[in-house]
Order: sequence, then C-alpha cells, then structure tokens
Amino acid sequence: MLRFNLRRQISNSTGIYRRNIHSGLEDAGPMASRLRSRSVIRFSGPDTIKFLQGLLTNDVRRFGEKSTTVPTPNMPSVSTPPMYAALLTPQGRFLYDFFLYRPTRPDEKLDRTGSVELFADVDVSVLDELLETLKKFRLRSKVDIENVAEEFSCWQRYGRNLSESSSVGWGGGVDRAGESTASGNKYGWQWYEDPRLDCLGYRSIFPSDATPPLVEADKETDESNYLLWRLEHGVAEGSAEIPKGEAIPLEYNFVGLNAISFDKGCYVGQELIARTHHRGVIRKRLVPLRFIDSNGKEVNQKIAAGAQVVESGTGKKIGAISTALGSRGMGVMRVEEGFKASTELIVNGSEDVKVEVIRPTWWPVEWFQQDQSGVK
Repeated sequence: MLRFNLRRQISNSTGIYRRNIHSGLEDAGPMASRLRSRSVIRFSGPDTIKFLQGLLTNDVRRFGEKSTTVPTPNMPSVSTPPMYAALLTPQGRFLYDFFLYRPTRPDEKLDRTGSVELFADVDVSVLDELLETLKKFRLRSKVDIENVAEEFSCWQRYGRNLSESSSVGWGGGVDRAGESTASGNKYGWQWYEDPRLDCLGYRSIFPSDATPPLVEADKETDESNYLLWRLEHGVAEGSAEIPKGEAIPLEYNFVGLNAISFDKGCYVGQELIARTHHRGVIRKRLVPLRFIDSNGKEVNQKIAAGAQVVESGTGKKIGAISTALGSRGMGVMRVEEGFKASTELIVNGSEDVKVEVIRPTWWPVEWFQQDQSGVK
C-alpha cells in the first residue's frame, strides 16, 4: 500500500504527527483509504425494509422504491444512493451508526414480497455486539443478518479537487482497468457521494479481492488521513468517537449529516429526538478544535479523549474533547461560549495548551444564535 505523504509521517500508534495538519490537507487530494475501522454486514429477506424502518433514525423505505433510470452499457442499472442512519437506545442516546447500501445487479428484480438485499458498513470495534443486538430485535421478522466482513471492505475517497466524475462504477467508460477487474463480478458496486456531506467526498464498499476504481491513480493512503479530514470538518464516526449509550445525536449534528428523518414515524428512541428537535435550541454541538500555544502556534502535545475544555481564569467548563490527533481534534462544546472571540479556552490541567474552536463551513446559519457576537 502506498502511503500519502503529508510532509511528515502520521502514526496513531507511535504518536508521531505532522505539525501543520491544516495546510497539508488543504493541498492534498484526491486520496483514498480503506477503512479498517469499519466492517460490513448484509441484510436479506422479505422483511428487511420493515425491520430496519422500525429501528433506525432514517427512512429506509427509500430502498424499496423501484428505479426509473434507463440502464446503459456502462451501468446496467443505477443503485439507490446510500443512506446514513443510527440505532439509538429507547432513551434516544446513540448506540451504532450505519451506512446503508442497496447494490443493484444487472438481473435484479424486486419480487412480489418486496424482498431486497441491503448492506451496511458499521463500526468494526462493536461488530459482534451489534450483530447480537440486531438479532434480539429481529424476533419473528423474516430477515437474515450476516457478517460479510471477509467478502467486502469499506472505502472512502476524499481530499481537495475531487472531480464530479468520481461517482462511477466498474466500467470501461471511465476506468478500463476497472472493467477487466469487474469481469464476472455479480455486484455492481460504485463510488457514491458521501450521504452526510459533499465535503467528505465519496464512500462505498467493494469486494475485498479487488482494488476499487480510481484508487490506483490516486495512491491509497492510511486511514489516519481520513480521520484528519473528518477532524477538519467536525464529523465523528463510530462508537469510539460518538460515546455509545451516552451521546445525544442532535449534539453530534446528526440532523445536518442527513441521518434523521422527522417524517418516517416511530423508531427506537424517536420520542426524545423529535421533542428535542422541535424545541429548537441545541446548546452544545460537536465542533472542530485546534490546539495552540500562547503564540498561536499549533502544538503536538498528546491530548486524551474526555479531557475538559475550560475558560482560562474562571475554570468554567465549556465542553469536552472527544477525539484528538496531533494539533487537531473535535469535541462537544457549548456553542455560545465556544465561539466568543473574547473567551480564552484551555485544556483543563494543561494551561499551556489553548483551544481554538473552529466554525465548520457546512453548518446551517440557523445553528448560530442571532444575538451571538464575536464569532470566530
């Protein structure tokens, strides 16, 4: 595997980081990473849609709709775009996140029962627990749930200057090597726009025994670079970054990430999510962070997840760091205090490490209170 050079080695095992992460990523791209932090499961059976619809935060019925797109030689049929969703506790706290895909095969036809096959990429660190949880919910539903991690792998394509033509499949119209690689492949996998945000690039799952199209030209890079890309945009992923059983999805911006449908009806944890959303004020949100010294230079001091961010002088808690890598991180902060230019924030217990809260460019305007002044 070729590793993308960010002017200094990045290693989440040795703690060595490139100093100026932000400027490196501004110049980097496109990149592609195999996401070893994610695994793949498959749902199949006549009750697949109904089963997931009653569990997840998004409207899974979309996958049951028939495509009206006319097939072409390069793409025999067009798949429904993927979906981001979450499974919550009955109290509306986060448990697991899912990227759902419906692969379209050239010979696929929706049968009379409405049976459809869906795949999901999920957090590998909770895979066994997730499978056990889903099977407990299954009861008498006619749906099979399988671990297909050995057959499929998750990939992300991201970075600057991603062309629109990246959303392609296995075919000679764009990638001749992909055409030969896909010969005899019964799965019509392709790159899809990330269902959360355009700035995150493209995502998909591909057979593990083949290299996805467009990856060889871009040179595969370590997954830690994808983490840096998400840190820059303030997007958490998986149970390690979104505390399982504790995190409130709206504070982790799940609405802005297209993970929640407010029109689909009931699902596990729906009542709290709907009530909080319609109340209209989310006082804490996940935001990108930058760690600097008193001169404004980025620092590479190791910062533990869970470390508190407080006001310098008063010691008032503003939030907590959820993920950190080098001089970058993200954490759930009180929005009003966090974005005040007059407020100096530090890592509690490390007064020499100052915290700069960064406003994500993708945030909707309404997430900021209109009377807020001095936004950074």
